[in-house]
Amino acid sequence: MKTIAIIREQKQPADLRTPLIPQACVEVQQKFPGVKVIVQTSDSRCFSDESYRSLGIEVKEDISEADILLGVKEVPTEVLIANKTYLFFSHTIKKQAYNRKLLRTVLEKKITLVDYETLVWDGGNRIIGFGRYAGIVGAHYAFLMWGKKYDSYYLKPANKCVDMNDMYAQYNEITLPAMKIVLCGDGRVAHGVLEVMKKLKIHHVTPEEFIENQYDHPVYVQLRSEDYYERKDGREWDKSDFYKHPEDYRSKFAPYYKKADVFINAVFWHAGIEPFFTREEMKGNDFNIKVISDISCDVPGPLPSTIKSTTIEDPYFGYNPFLNAEVDPFKKESIDVQAVGNLPCELPIDASREFGEQLIRHVLPFLLIDDKEHIIKNATIAHAGKLTDKYRYLQDYVD
Repeated sequence: MKTIAIIREQKQPADLRTPLIPQACVEVQQKFPGVKVIVQTSDSRCFSDESYRSLGIEVKEDISEADILLGVKEVPTEVLIANKTYLFFSHTIKKQAYNRKLLRTVLEKKITLVDYETLVWDGGNRIIGFGRYAGIVGAHYAFLMWGKKYDSYYLKPANKCVDMNDMYAQYNEITLPAMKIVLCGDGRVAHGVLEVMKKLKIHHVTPEEFIENQYDHPVYVQLRSEDYYERKDGREWDKSDFYKHPEDYRSKFAPYYKKADVFINAVFWHAGIEPFFTREEMKGNDFNIKVISDISCDVPGPLPSTIKSTTIEDPYFGYNPFLNAEVDPFKKESIDVQAVGNLPCELPIDASREFGEQLIRHVLPFLLIDDKEHIIKNATIAHAGKLTDKYRYLQDYVD
């Protein structure tokens, strides 16, 4: 018998998500004979303890009997149990300073750490994640902020809605003005944004149409990195080279910020890539963007206006490029920004349901039956007190 435990999320602020909803726990036990699922008690999870118990799932405080422990966010070091296998988002692979102690403790306690972020198919595409819901909630914020800035309509934030359908139902009650929206990105997050565009019946246009034409209704353009970056030497665009040698590329985003009213950032970004635009450009009379939903939320990152990440409780701020400082939002002179770092938490029931489906279909068979494709092996950061070969580059970070 192998036991899987769903751990209580203890990172603050409280995260309401769970890797397996009650029905998914039952499905795991049915699909993988010899596997038992237990759940650690929690008063903040989006599904109550009783909702698990009602389906025959054991709920208790002490989960030390478990072989595998599943969470969502980072686990506080003081509650990590030695010699166990953990799966959660550790946020350590980019050498994030705030989680150095976490990885050190994982090694000290000889924990096997599998990071959801490092679970990838052969082609490099992520197997599992909450990106779709980050995109959905981030796009919703863009339109919520527009309504607040111009006092033209009202939308509840996603976290005040019962679920995603409740959030979408509000769109039937509003009429959007003519506006131009630029979306950057083409991954899971961007596809979540596109779902919102479809629900709002916003018309898609090409980059050329976006720059050249005027419209009497809202439109959006979706841009990929080749649309807004170019080689400095004028040679042909090469996406793989761009990520290997970003210093050889420069931004060509200016035509879009001169025309866009709303900017939604859903890109994967890493240090060395030029920002979309500079603070000096934001001071210009031709900088037209008024609302920014920075879903990617890199600080520092590609947007000089994202001077901090925000929270669900206090999601947006105004940015003044002349002061390079936060100001009151929704004023005429402010560029309004949302930069919530945990957007999927605003739709925890929907996000948890989909995450569990991905986990059961694409991860647990490799974890519990046969890892013949080395999916789990390649995603294992630490084992038996040592970093695995693939993640040995983190040794100086740990030290």
